[in-house]
Amino acid sequence: MRRVRGIGITAAVMACGLVLAGCGDPPAEEEEGGSSEEAFQACMVTDTGGVDDRSFNASSWAGMQAAAEEGDNIEVDYVASENEQDYEPNLSEYAEQECGLIVAVGGLMADALTVVAEQNPDQQFAIVDALVDLPNVYSMQFNTAQSSFLAGYLAAGMSQTGVVATYGGMNIPPVTIFMDGFVQGVEHYNQTQNASVRVLGWDVASQNGTFAESFTDATQGQAITETFVGQGADVIFPVAGGAGIGTATVAQESNGSLSVIWVDIDGCVSLADYCDVFLTSVVKNISDAVRDAVLAAAEGEEGGSYIGTLENNGTFLANYRSDVPQELQDQIAQLQEQIIAGEIEITSPSQP
Repeated sequence: MRRVRGIGITAAVMACGLVLAGCGDPPAEEEEGGSSEEAFQACMVTDTGGVDDRSFNASSWAGMQAAAEEGDNIEVDYVASENEQDYEPNLSEYAEQECGLIVAVGGLMADALTVVAEQNPDQQFAIVDALVDLPNVYSMQFNTAQSSFLAGYLAAGMSQTGVVATYGGMNIPPVTIFMDGFVQGVEHYNQTQNASVRVLGWDVASQNGTFAESFTDATQGQAITETFVGQGADVIFPVAGGAGIGTATVAQESNGSLSVIWVDIDGCVSLADYCDVFLTSVVKNISDAVRDAVLAAAEGEEGGSYIGTLENNGTFLANYRSDVPQELQDQIAQLQEQIIAGEIEITSPSQP
């Protein structure tokens, strides 16, 4: 397990950046009685992708860092889960340390968090990408079907072959919600533009499709991508965390024949070397949600829930690549207004 202690001061946040590997020795903890005001401790347990996954764990850690920088006397800490068996022990260890707030990252951690939260009813928890209906848990969910609908429309509008594709890391609701929205966005493009763009990798009706069975295996992501390219796909939407880097690699080597739509975090920020292959990114604004959760907990707020949408900037499309036509951008902007107004309904069994 990897642990980083006491980085609540602004200088440490700025020096360490999004990923803390390579940071110097953490500051020594103050001796008892050495401070007139005890710092608020916010502690985070990552999913198996690690804090530098360039996806939802990295976004969550950025939110923790932002809270430490913006809040009054807040210190943040994380531990990385190497496998799913680490979830419950990691959460329990933080509960024993009496952190002010313990943030669990990822829907896969919901069951473990439920167990630990029930065992520690006086401890405050939060979770990203799941609803845990307990009074001491703050749940953060995101209706990314909305932004993925826009991404699907974009993919269809940019495809030259008439074939686009998507795949996931695992067949779980926080993943398939993206895929549902993406397919429906392509379908909407076909209906309104008299087109016939096909989608590989996901069937909304059966809720079955292609999965890497990993959020870290870029080799598997590359193999899936090469299969899709062989079937004619020229735009691919990997909802697979670090496994999606395999798709970006294939696109970078394709001499412009393959484009990618990244997920969770702006790919041009997290994967700057691959920026040229990204049409856009479907951003899940986890960082702001986590930041706000920590700041609220530090002020004494308990429990509750949050759903990120297009309307509240909880999810959105990042900047477009320069070759996306203005007409297509304008169409997507209009679609966003229609979704917010309720004029376009997007349905997914995974929506919060």
